[in-house]
Amino acid sequence: MAGLRLLDSDIDSYVSAHTTRPDPLVEDLIARTHQLFESEARMLITAEQSTLLTMLARLAGTRRAVEIGTFTGLSALSFARAMPADGHLICLDVSAEFTALAQEFWAKAGVADRIELRLGPASQTLPQLPPEPHLDLAFIDADKTSYPTYWAELVPRMRPGGLIIVDNTLWSGRVLAPEPDDADSVALARFNDDILRDDRMDIVLLPFADGLTLACRR
Repeated sequence: MAGLRLLDSDIDSYVSAHTTRPDPLVEDLIARTHQLFESEARMLITAEQSTLLTMLARLAGTRRAVEIGTFTGLSALSFARAMPADGHLICLDVSAEFTALAQEFWAKAGVADRIELRLGPASQTLPQLPPEPHLDLAFIDADKTSYPTYWAELVPRMRPGGLIIVDNTLWSGRVLAPEPDDADSVALARFNDDILRDDRMDIVLLPFADGLTLACRR
């Protein structure tokens, strides 16, 4: 099963059984990711997240979007499928190896022309985007200690009503520890507290998969 999950196994199975299933292309991408990158496959979003991300992108009327952390491309595929033919999704990642599989499946899905991949640290490529509010949607799913940096760059670039989606914000429950003992847990716990005080955004943290935060630009 792809991705990290927090729910009791019986509840998780029930949620999965009552969520629209992904098509064979998505299932194939999940299977190929596990086959080729078994030790890293935990970084993949779940099939249910894929369905949700497509739904959110469609509801947001997404035409201009940015993704930070692409891995093998399932989240980008999920967004791009909800975008119009002239939509533009910029994917920021550091791995040519992982994103080669992503590009293969974007082409198979017929959405490669909507996706621009930029390789390099997002802390360097993100500031190159136009500074004015223009993004309908952004997705953060990369190195956890850099989440505050990505947030600071993205929020001013979101249009009113624009949506930022942040993955792994419950971090297998470790953000609840009184004294987290690893850098990622510390960073995510602090990030969750800090963004709640950002008066530019409305926030909801969903106990879904490994924690999914939705933030809407006021």
